[in-house]
Amino acid sequence: MKTAICSGSFDPITLGHLDIIRRAAACFGQVWVCVSPNAEKRNQMFTPDEKLHLVQTAVADLPNVQAELWPGLLADFAALHEAKVIVRGVRCVTDFDIEYQMALINRQLHPGLETLLLPASAEYQHFSSSMAREMIRYRQPLERYLPASIVPLVRELTKQKEGVSHGQQ
Repeated sequence: MKTAICSGSFDPITLGHLDIIRRAAACFGQVWVCVSPNAEKRNQMFTPDEKLHLVQTAVADLPNVQAELWPGLLADFAALHEAKVIVRGVRCVTDFDIEYQMALINRQLHPGLETLLLPASAEYQHFSSSMAREMIRYRQPLERYLPASIVPLVRELTKQKEGVSHGQQ
């Protein structure tokens, strides 16, 4: 059984992310979703544990997909799970350039670790977590951007955060 890794900071997981995960799940016997805390990214909306919970909820209907929080190198996560493939989605040439460089680094760290780049599906090509965060902040309909299973969770989490930031609870 071939194992693949899908990774990201998933702040939050979008329909575009889920599309890549589903497509990977159709190609591999086991898919691990590596949720990275990514402390270098600014303006994070969700905590690492919240991101993990959102991802786990979004992939709950995929029997060969599991999610895990991982603060280290992606190549080490792949080695831990005996995966030989990292699956990444690319939306544009800039994504390709970044992912190509990361693929070379990961293969250098763990020879034999390959990266499979999947082009984003046309309907999700313009999606990003930062765009989804803007839709959340401005209370826009989320069903077009986020998996339906997490929309109520996202609304509840953001409501709780707003209450805390306004001194309520």
